[in-house]
Amino acid sequence: MNKDTLSNITRFIALIFVQVSILNHINFLGFLNPYIYIIFILLAPININRSLFLVLSFILGLTIDMFGDSGGVHAAACVIIAFFRPVALGSVFGLSYEFQTVKLSNAGLGERFAYVIIMVLTHHIVLFSLEIFNFSHIILILKKTLFSSIFSIVITMLVLVLFRKNDS
Repeated sequence: MNKDTLSNITRFIALIFVQVSILNHINFLGFLNPYIYIIFILLAPININRSLFLVLSFILGLTIDMFGDSGGVHAAACVIIAFFRPVALGSVFGLSYEFQTVKLSNAGLGERFAYVIIMVLTHHIVLFSLEIFNFSHIILILKKTLFSSIFSIVITMLVLVLFRKNDS
């Protein structure tokens, strides 16, 4: 097992632990729930096997669902953003992604911010749409998406800056 694999396994376990032990218990005003476990999906290697990545994303979301008794909405949202990730990477990083030379740790703050916003918003709109699953509550879905996304984006950006790898 190489260093990167061990790092990804550690990240997977640590993010689940922080999410279920601390962040799942935050529910400020009924709209503010940070979901940073998706950092695993954001930071997965660019060249990871796509099928393996979708399975790992499903397991990540399913684990969060099991601890939160949420019926599979996290698993569905994780699989969707894992599937959507190449589109987000391609639109933010362009040719760097096409040539698989993207390293999030080396990307500019603006590119990282755009990537995180796209992925978090996508995850949250899917998550809350499935959780509420009632079109007559579209305002509630949008409100939860907006407020939780802002909080999740801020925390995710802080984590990415604080735990930034300085590799070349």
